[in-house]
Amino acid sequence: MSAVKILIIPGSLRTGSLNVRLAGAIAREFVKLDADVTRISLGDFPLPIYDGDLEAKSGVPANAVNLKRMIGTHHGVVFVTPEYNSSLPALVKNAVDWVTRVEDRGETKGQVFRERAFALASASGGKLGGTRCLAAFRLILSGCRALVIPNQLTLSFADDAYGDADHLKHSADADAMHAMAKQLVDVAQHMM
Repeated sequence: MSAVKILIIPGSLRTGSLNVRLAGAIAREFVKLDADVTRISLGDFPLPIYDGDLEAKSGVPANAVNLKRMIGTHHGVVFVTPEYNSSLPALVKNAVDWVTRVEDRGETKGQVFRERAFALASASGGKLGGTRCLAAFRLILSGCRALVIPNQLTLSFADDAYGDADHLKHSADADAMHAMAKQLVDVAQHMM
């Protein structure tokens, strides 16, 4: 069987973002599991705020089509997102909204969400580690009929969670990351 292809999407564009750092640690974990890993930035797929009138007038933006196709070339996807006001950042929600509007030939809108496994992770300087954001995101993805694995990673007190080379320094965090990665690989393999 060929290697599982995993796409990692940080939900932050901020320099020094705790979630971009976590995305790097997660990518290394998938490499240890012999997965083929791709990490992207949503900054490479700039999108206007979703607007049905804009879509009707101009169609789906090329960057939404390209992002959807990037997701479609992978067996599993990990979103690593910060928590803004107890919920999902607009950057991530807007990307999901646009991707659900893409309908490539022979597909239905949002089909890309129904054909692969998803995992969620969040890093936060607070004690909840983005738990509320991931609950909201899980609800959004369930509306897209996506399969979101049960294991998720919430990295609490993330300002102090990284050691040398941005490896997670606390064994409980590293164990949770490994469990999430392993479960995503297992589920994605069954979906291949």
